[in-house]
Amino acid sequence: MEHWNSTLGSGFILMGILKGSESPELLCAIITILYMLALTSNGLLLLVITMDTRLHVPMYLLLGQLSLMDLLFTSVVTPKALVDFLRSENTISFGGCALQMFLALTLGGAEDLLLAFMAYDRYVAICHPLNYMVLMSTRVCWLMVATSWILASLSAFAYTMYTMHYPFCKARMIRHLLCEIPPLLKLACADTSRYELMVYVMGVTFLMPPLVAILVSYTLILFTVLHMPSNEGRQKALVTCSSHLTVVGMFYGAATFMYILPSSLHSPKQDNIISVFYTIVTPALNPLIYSLRNKEVMGALRRVMGKYMLRTHPTF
Repeated sequence: MEHWNSTLGSGFILMGILKGSESPELLCAIITILYMLALTSNGLLLLVITMDTRLHVPMYLLLGQLSLMDLLFTSVVTPKALVDFLRSENTISFGGCALQMFLALTLGGAEDLLLAFMAYDRYVAICHPLNYMVLMSTRVCWLMVATSWILASLSAFAYTMYTMHYPFCKARMIRHLLCEIPPLLKLACADTSRYELMVYVMGVTFLMPPLVAILVSYTLILFTVLHMPSNEGRQKALVTCSSHLTVVGMFYGAATFMYILPSSLHSPKQDNIISVFYTIVTPALNPLIYSLRNKEVMGALRRVMGKYMLRTHPTF
């Protein structure tokens, strides 16, 4: 098969979930609503955490970073998918594809590490409350945030550069919502078996240690919670941890499907559904999962809204 020139002037065609849907207009409307929900809920949560000084603690600093990652992640993919559908234009340049892949991998990898750090934060808060401000100082917290971003961006840069160096064939249709490694490798006119094995091994290496850390943290938390004398304290700890575990389950389920399951078990339709789930649905649900059952966040939201109403309507 002939190669096509993979330069900055060349491009791909993204054949996402909207293109092959039986009711594309309805699906487009649903995705638009979910995207607006993700923007609103994550933006509002970030605003509340930034403006309310009572939430300037490690737990909410990490939660704010999670909202920022979700906000950016869905914005890397969703607006282009919607605009392409409305314009009936599904092309993406070679450089644009590389940039989208780099950003998606960076944000996904950073969230992977951040969820592990959030589990450690809950472990320290519940199992070692007297040492919490020492083990989870502001400096330690920002070090966790910086580590998540830096390691994820370095990993994403290496993956993107290596994936995009392959020669691609004339059939340049990517049967996926966004530029990701598995669907792009299917277009390569070279043997990618070794690289696919490396992606699998690195995927396991990058995903499994944080997941193991999360499971160990919550196992220890569960033992501690079960021995708490206070029913109120036990309930508060379980509510906080159940929210985190829900987010962890959604994130790692999708990531495992895309990067750990063998390519023989993948189909374009399944991959598209999973990609919609972790790039659009999950970012819209995460802030709702964390905030609706959290009395501190809801109280902070009421205080921030109250201050806004007093500034705009002083007579109230």
